[in-house]
Amino acid sequence: MNGIHDMGGMHGFGPIEIEEDEPVFHQPWEGRVYGIVTTIRDAHDVYGPYGLRSYIESIPPDRYLVASYYEKWMLALENALLAKGLLSKEELEAKTSEYLDNPGAAVPRREDPEATQRVVENIRLRLPLAKDPDADIRPAFQVGDAVKARNINLRGHSRLPRYVRGKVGTIEKLYKIQDFQDHVPESEQGPQPVYSVRFKAEELWGAAAEGNQSLYIDMWESYLESA
Repeated sequence: MNGIHDMGGMHGFGPIEIEEDEPVFHQPWEGRVYGIVTTIRDAHDVYGPYGLRSYIESIPPDRYLVASYYEKWMLALENALLAKGLLSKEELEAKTSEYLDNPGAAVPRREDPEATQRVVENIRLRLPLAKDPDADIRPAFQVGDAVKARNINLRGHSRLPRYVRGKVGTIEKLYKIQDFQDHVPESEQGPQPVYSVRFKAEELWGAAAEGNQSLYIDMWESYLESA
């Protein structure tokens, strides 16, 4: 999806503000959103095969640009629950109005130590995406090969940055086989090799780029073709 979330190389958004000693959560509600998103993820198949990220990328641009990090999580969670039928628009609007009219109203709590422990264990022990090399999957590229990023424009979720499409780089490292995460037909899903690809700054940004600089991007094999 060529959405507003793919901001690499865009101008006009100002410098990145680095907050010294930044807390994990700036407000208590952010921690609640994290807990809800994580609990529902482990208890229900809410987000589908492309995860919460695909719902975040579907947030309208005008809302996306002004939303904080965990506001994006909250909006994506709402849309996922609505899409799954676990929450209705009327229920959401009614509860929102209730708290707008009574901002001091208590937030419901549910004490469930067993569920809490399961979520904590899943966070700590979640299996990585990396898989052992599959005998039937052979990398098409080797370290040092010149490759070009394909010009792919998916309507759904993709982790191929827009600014790198059509650009030429060099394979720097081969990772283990990993499950493909893009929104593609079922026939194109499944594990495939992942590479670290080095792109020279001049290749990406032209003559105005800072000299002697490179960008390393992790890319699935289907993003690449021989240069």
